[in-house]
Amino acid sequence: MNKYPYNVGHLLVLPRAHKGDIHKLTSFEWNEMNDLTRESLKILREAMPTRGFNIGMNLGAVAGAGIKEHIHIHIVPRFLGDANFICTVGSSRVQSFSMMEIYDRLKPGFERLRKTS
Repeated sequence: MNKYPYNVGHLLVLPRAHKGDIHKLTSFEWNEMNDLTRESLKILREAMPTRGFNIGMNLGAVAGAGIKEHIHIHIVPRFLGDANFICTVGSSRVQSFSMMEIYDRLKPGFERLRKTS
């Protein structure tokens, strides 16, 4: 889980190898990241009432990479109304779940995934 989530349930998928350049990933590492992204979407859909997702990577400091030496994929669940006037006018975010509640909802799915890997 992202420590500073853009939205509730915001996950990061990163390789074990500490690499800051996407071209330095092996095919296995790249494919594993994509497989984990796909599995994470399944787990999020099971655990939360998501309506969509934003998925992407920030490559380089000017692109917003907080840890430019370690690439990662962002998975941001989206919910009906999560980008309404409160966010745009009030500069506030409404989160309908606490971080611990999300953790508790997601944990069983990732434990299942770990057992099958």
